[in-house]
Amino acid sequence: MSSKEGALYLDKGPMQTKKSVSMPIWLKALIALLPALFFLLLFTIFPIFNTTFIAFVKDFYFQGGTGSIALASYLRQLDMYNNPEWWAEYFRIVEPDVPFLRPYKPIIGFANFAYVLKDPLFRNALLNTAILTIISVPLTIMISLLLAVSLNSIKPLRATYQTIFFLPYVTNGIALGMVFNTIFSHEVGGIMNQFIQFFGGKPVSWIRPLWDGGGGTIPLSKFSLGFAITVQSIWAGLAFKILVFMSGLASIDRQYYDAARIDGSNRSTIFRRITVPLLSPQILYITITSFIGAFKAYQSVISIVGGGPIHFGGETRTLWITVVGYIYMNRNVEPNIPLAAAGSVILLVIILFITLIQMQVSKKRVHY
Repeated sequence: MSSKEGALYLDKGPMQTKKSVSMPIWLKALIALLPALFFLLLFTIFPIFNTTFIAFVKDFYFQGGTGSIALASYLRQLDMYNNPEWWAEYFRIVEPDVPFLRPYKPIIGFANFAYVLKDPLFRNALLNTAILTIISVPLTIMISLLLAVSLNSIKPLRATYQTIFFLPYVTNGIALGMVFNTIFSHEVGGIMNQFIQFFGGKPVSWIRPLWDGGGGTIPLSKFSLGFAITVQSIWAGLAFKILVFMSGLASIDRQYYDAARIDGSNRSTIFRRITVPLLSPQILYITITSFIGAFKAYQSVISIVGGGPIHFGGETRTLWITVVGYIYMNRNVEPNIPLAAAGSVILLVIILFITLIQMQVSKKRVHY
């Protein structure tokens, strides 16, 4: 075979590769992000739009055949209100102008927000959520940071200790709440009450009124129930924060610590001048996510208090209600769905406002 024939064979032979189709970089990015964008639109953007729309519609309720699309329900409800003859024909009503048989007219405005903001129950829920957030978030961050530094500085049984502190993160929240429900049991034999009695104190009604043995009860106070919920929230939030701080500590160059020890710095100075500044990105992330999680507190309350007629503590179910608890209570009653949506939007605005403040403050405090 001549060299020319050999070159021709190689050009047309099986080893020849096809030329790749050129594609714009934005199209490649769109194809790669399309699955994530689909789920983001379906489970995040659409619910936010749906809830926001419902919050601005007075006397809104879902119509049959419209699925979960609030706009379609609104248009159908409006059409039913504007066509009383169709409404009468649909329900075989002889008198189409009977007021209580006609649907409510959906009106777009701020009526739901005005009602929620004036509602004493919502104000109580907002106050409870703010107290839980202000107390639990700083304590959780400080305790988890100290534990992470301590775990990072020890060598024997480090993996064992890390596993122990990581267990609450992989434990079901309801199961964890049941454990604290046993610890703060309202009965005299509860673990916390036994501890108090061991030192000569009197048992406390932590999560339910306690029988005093003489035919009466020790009333349930907001402080005792709030203390139990706060302790449970702090413990449940430690695991993830410790994990984040441990990863941040592992990325810090050991030369900083060696230079500080050569200069004669003690542990307290090293912690304040080196560890905390270099962990500022992790602290910012933990602070933002902790505030968001605390304002959405619901599981920690319902898990430790339990079900039955006192979902939020107290016979009126309002002693330690949170904002999310207020939303769920109204969501379960169809005429109050717009109020639940308005409460959700108010909670979203509060969280966004606090997050923006934290981002502005962090510009001078966070070192990357």
